[in-house]
Amino acid sequence: MTIQSRLRALYEGDKPLARAYGYFLLAFDVAMVAYVIVSSFFFGALITEIIDAILGVFIVFDFSARVIVSRNRWRTVFNPAGIADLVVILSLLAPIAGEGFAFLRVVRTLRLLRSYHLLKQLRRDFLFFRRNEATLFAIINLGLFIFVTTALVFETQHGSNPEIRNYADALYFTVTTLTTTGFGDITLPGSAGRLLSVGIMIFGVSLFVRLIQVLFRPPKIEYECPDCGLSRHDSDAIHCKHCGRVLHIVSEGA
Repeated sequence: MTIQSRLRALYEGDKPLARAYGYFLLAFDVAMVAYVIVSSFFFGALITEIIDAILGVFIVFDFSARVIVSRNRWRTVFNPAGIADLVVILSLLAPIAGEGFAFLRVVRTLRLLRSYHLLKQLRRDFLFFRRNEATLFAIINLGLFIFVTTALVFETQHGSNPEIRNYADALYFTVTTLTTTGFGDITLPGSAGRLLSVGIMIFGVSLFVRLIQVLFRPPKIEYECPDCGLSRHDSDAIHCKHCGRVLHIVSEGA
């Protein structure tokens, strides 16, 4: 068996090892997001540089493996997620050149959660995920927005704004701005800072509204109608609301 076929079985296969590796990648990315936050309190410490190098080497392996198993390697490298991975690698292995883009590390988690292979695996393995997929993704999208915005505030203000000393300060500003509370004890100076604050309020409130809609809207089932293509149906649907075709939606009998 060639290296390519082994990697394809690991990244695209359905055996226990491939499934366990998929969950390991998800846990790794979530842990890396937490590490980005914690490491901001130890900015410039030797231990963080060592951990960055270790993480960078692993991501180089993961990125190279995905390129090898891809059917279209150029597209894998130069699509937005691939470019973000390259920037993440730069921020880890060459921090002087790419440290300002460290917040893009969260894009890896978003890419993995949007992977059809992983989504299929989560739907099959976890009943809770199948029943609450839309709600979970609304919460995840809001959480990712808060993290990316917090990181963006930190990277643009750290060193020039004495009120933003670490991620905790940046997170405090992001949440108070996002909720339009605006205590005023931390502000972003200049026109660029004000525009960033406005963007946080506009996009953040939109995501809050989306989350509320999902929470109070009746849950839907993902199932594509063979005739008209409608993909979301009531959990107890027997017929497609759009074309009337009889549906055979697999359920748990609940």
